[in-house]
Amino acid sequence: MNSWLYDDDGYYASYRPIGKNGDFYTSVSTSKFFGGSIAKHIISLIESGFLSKDAVICEIGAHHGYLLADIIEFIYTLKPELIESLQFVIIERFDALIKQQTEYFRISFGDTIKLSHYHALDELTCKEAFFIANEVFDAFGCELFYDGKIASVINNKIIFDTVDEDISQKAKKYHKQKGEIAVGYEEFAKQMYSCAEKFEFMSFDYGQMQARPDFSLRVYKEHKVYPFFDESINIFEMYKRADITYDVTFEHVKDAFVQSGIEFIELKAQMSALVDMGILELLQTLKDKAADKIYAQEIDKVKPLLLPEFLGERFKMIRFKRD
Repeated sequence: MNSWLYDDDGYYASYRPIGKNGDFYTSVSTSKFFGGSIAKHIISLIESGFLSKDAVICEIGAHHGYLLADIIEFIYTLKPELIESLQFVIIERFDALIKQQTEYFRISFGDTIKLSHYHALDELTCKEAFFIANEVFDAFGCELFYDGKIASVINNKIIFDTVDEDISQKAKKYHKQKGEIAVGYEEFAKQMYSCAEKFEFMSFDYGQMQARPDFSLRVYKEHKVYPFFDESINIFEMYKRADITYDVTFEHVKDAFVQSGIEFIELKAQMSALVDMGILELLQTLKDKAADKIYAQEIDKVKPLLLPEFLGERFKMIRFKRD
C-alpha cells in the first residue's frame, strides 16, 4: 500500500483532482462550510485561552490546499484580526503538491497569507498548534492479516505466508482474526507530541472505534468502488492509478496517541461534530446576509456533510490535546 500511494510514481505523488472530475469525493470537496466549522472551533479555542492568537494552524496532508484555505477564509470573516497573528503551515511530503498548494494560496490570497511547508511533522517545532487532517489515517500503510499471517504479493497474487509478532499482537489486541492492521500510527503520534508543547489535533475519517471483523481494503476509481479481493476484476491493473483505502480502527488511533502522552478528548459522528462546532450558526448567518438563491445552493452542498446516509454518520471526528 505504501508503494501504491507514496512511491515517486505513486497515486499521491502527483496532483489528482477530487470531486466530480476525480476518483472520489471528500467533505472538503463538498462544502466550504466544513472548513468554516473548523475555523469557528479554532476561534473558540483562542477565545477560551487554550491557544494564543499567534498559534500555528497546521494541516497534515492538504492535497490541493482547499481545507486550510477555507479555514483561513472563515477566520478572516469571523475574526479578521487573527489573520495577522496566526501562522499557517502544511505538512506535505511531495514537492509537486507543495508547488500546487503554494500557487493556489497565491491566487487565493496574494501576499496576505504567508504559508509555510514542511515535508514531515518532525521538521516542525512550535509552542502551540492546532493540527487538522482530513482522511489521513486511512492512507497509512497497513498489513493484511489472516489466520495468524500477513500477506505478500507474489506475481500479482496475495499470499498469506509470513508471521510477524508485532502485527499478531496488534491483531490480538483489537480482536481481529482477519483484516487490515495499520502501520505507523504510533510513530505519527510520537512526532506530534514532540513538535508542539501544547496543541489540539482533530481528524476526520471513516471507520469505527472497534475493528471490523473482515477486510475493508478497497480501490476507488472514477467514483466506483472495487473490493480488493473481488476475483472478478484485476485489481493490480489499477496499481498506482487509483486510490486505495480501508476503514480506520479508531481504538488503534486512540491507543497510539494516549501511549505517547496525548489526551484523548472524543470520537463522534461527523454530523454531531460539525453541529457542535457551529455549522448551523454559520448557515444562519449566511441566510441573514445572502440572497435566497445562494443560501439554497449552500444548504444543498452542506446536506451530504450531515445526513446519516451520506457522510454524516459513517465519517467520524476524533480529537486529542496536549496541555
